[in-house]
Amino acid sequence: MYGKLANLKLMCERKILGVCAWLADKFGLDVGGLRILFVAASIFGFGSPIIIYFILYLLKPSNY
Repeated sequence: MYGKLANLKLMCERKILGVCAWLADKFGLDVGGLRILFVAASIFGFGSPIIIYFILYLLKPSNY
């Protein structure tokens, strides 16, 4: 039963493609902080965060 509740929670946390929710769940991080980090990296141009985001989208399991 816990697995179904966890999947429901992850679906509710999903905003665009679910990458930040997946990473936050995988590493035990705060999803809000991770989203802020991705946005800040995109604005200030640290690396290629948008390309990395789409690569992570392709790598994440489909249930997120």
